[in-house]
Amino acid sequence: MLSSLRPIKLLPARERVASSLRKAIISNELKGGEEISIEKMAERLGVSATPIREAYQILAQDGLIQLRPNKGAIVIGMTEKWVRDHYEVRAALESEAVRLAVLSGNDISTLEDIISQSISIINSGEYSRYSDMNQAFHFAIWELSGNDKLKDMLSNLWNGLSVGQNITIEEYASISLREHIDILGMVSIHDADGAYNLMHKHIYRSLESMLAHQ
Repeated sequence: MLSSLRPIKLLPARERVASSLRKAIISNELKGGEEISIEKMAERLGVSATPIREAYQILAQDGLIQLRPNKGAIVIGMTEKWVRDHYEVRAALESEAVRLAVLSGNDISTLEDIISQSISIINSGEYSRYSDMNQAFHFAIWELSGNDKLKDMLSNLWNGLSVGQNITIEEYASISLREHIDILGMVSIHDADGAYNLMHKHIYRSLESMLAHQ
């Protein structure tokens, strides 16, 4: 029953902001050379200036923007190589995270709850809410891995749903959910290698979808 489901956990505000900006840069919504002020971006994303400043620090370390003292930042731009490098690292870390989650023997009821909520969202046609479910599913796996360093690294790499030009958000959400259900299936039967392989395919499928947006 839905009343028995627990609240989902999401990334901290600075990492959610960094995720939104990273995705916008990867998809060329924010283009190389474009100035992004702290004030305007805070207004655009509906958050205070503090998580924007913190997100800019994350993206500057990522090599995606160049900070300008007291003026925000300038988008450096995106190459296909950067996108591939980014997702290759994510695939390696996410696959290891789910393998550790299986080996940990930790309670997976949080993952099961997230899948239940995801199915309800898809069945009700509220596809815009699926992005949070997607984030919650991955975040829960990072936590179940028991490796705080791994969780921190993946939090700093997160870029949300990798929706390309040739697919709608509805189609993407349905594909993503099916893959999440398959991954949960492997976790449920304690198949660490199977979970590892499915997560690896899941991230690489996201890579190809994102490249279709370039």
